[in-house]
Amino acid sequence: VQLQASGGGLVQAGGSLRLSCAASGRILSIDDMGWYRQGPGKQRELVATITRGGSTNYVDSVKGRFTISRDNAKNTVTLQMNSLKPEDTAVYYCNVLGVRDYRSLYYGNAFWGQGTQVTVSS
Repeated sequence: VQLQASGGGLVQAGGSLRLSCAASGRILSIDDMGWYRQGPGKQRELVATITRGGSTNYVDSVKGRFTISRDNAKNTVTLQMNSLKPEDTAVYYCNVLGVRDYRSLYYGNAFWGQGTQVTVSS
């Protein structure tokens, strides 16, 4: 499984960015998809996750501003980030958990994308 993230960049406070991540490989299904971030001098933290059925979970600091969505047919996950704040500055990583491939093998471990930089200026 390979994850390719895109969409990071530099934006002013109050602006918006859209992150996308595509999972490739002989994937039949993915249980959970999500985004994590790691700011300067901080530990990596969960931003948002979404289950195959569409149930979502957000860290409190982004509720009401970020929206996570996924396309199960395309194995993609998107994070729409609105009303961005300087404290949202971080490297954002996409993550998938629970992958079943076309041989019906199940991988319970997490897979990570390469990270994309989001910088919000004040």
